[in-house]
Amino acid sequence: MKKDFYKSLREKLNENHSFPLLYMFKFIIPSDNYKIARISSLFGEDTQLTLKESSKGKFTSVTARTVMISADEVIRKYQEASRIEGLIAL
Repeated sequence: MKKDFYKSLREKLNENHSFPLLYMFKFIIPSDNYKIARISSLFGEDTQLTLKESSKGKFTSVTARTVMISADEVIRKYQEASRIEGLIAL
């Protein structure tokens, strides 16, 4: 099933975007320093990373804006992020 999802995502990215481009990733993760560090480490120094804690402090919203060269590169980032327990990709 995931294979079909990523195939569909690749097609949509290529139909709607011209690469390279500034791409925005959005995630929600439990407010855990280790998990925040893991998601942050997926992106390079040139990435604009914004963290915002929820009102009760249980979750953190992560927005990463970075240049992506291709749809495949975007998909690789999502796949790497999906390994973080409790992460929700938006």
